[in-house]
Amino acid sequence: MAAKKKIKITQVRSIIGRHFKQKRTMEALGLRRINQSVVRADTPQIRGMLNKIGHLVTAEQV
Repeated sequence: MAAKKKIKITQVRSIIGRHFKQKRTMEALGLRRINQSVVRADTPQIRGMLNKIGHLVTAEQV
């Protein structure tokens, strides 16, 4: 059975003054503070979220 890929997402910039859709995307990923990290499954939905807020976060394979 193949292991599922994971992505570690870290917030590196503030969401103050950002568009509400970007704020909602950060909330959906579970990010609330700068330097907070979450680990999520590498799915097309998560990749789409990262494309929308790529300037606010860093992502790396785990």
